Amino acid sequence: MTDGDGTAAEDRDTGLESNVGQRFDRLPATAAERTVEGRASRREVLEYFEDRFGIPPETFDDYSFWEKGAGKIWIYAGEASSPVEIEAIGMTCLRTRQEHWKPTTDFVQRFGRHASECVIELDPEAARRFVAGEDQELEWDGDWGYLIAAHEIAGDLEPIGVGLYVHGELRSMVPKGRQREL
Repeated sequence: MTDGDGTAAEDRDTGLESNVGQRFDRLPATAAERTVEGRASRREVLEYFEDRFGIPPETFDDYSFWEKGAGKIWIYAGEASSPVEIEAIGMTCLRTRQEHWKPTTDFVQRFGRHASECVIELDPEAARRFVAGEDQELEWDGDWGYLIAAHEIAGDLEPIGVGLYVHGELRSMVPKGRQREL
């Protein structure tokens, strides 16, 4: 709900503002500083990355987090005034405002090497199938849900994308436009 000039109007029930979908707003530091109903806080985002993937919060000390739309979180290395009406700032990193938060492929490929949890290492054939967008039956003794799929390249474990693991199946979340037959 917005007024005539597109600024957020106050929600009558909560006293919080509504989200303005075409504008970037910096995430509040904590839930106590939240002014927009349903918006994640920086602390919640850092806790998610640490709890789910073991990525230390200090990894993001030089980054700010922004929301544009309903739950599309962006990460930006730099400073900008908030709010800001531009097309993009940094890169998308996380989808919130749904039952299970989902990291983006770009985020995983950039920051996934910092992860120590929920990383599934794929052998060459499984990695090939994953990049092609194929779902596959795999054994995994970790948590169900979104995982970082990784493959050893030149002696290092490199993140290749986001997978969803449920009922013994790894589902490739590689976007259709980025899937490749290798």
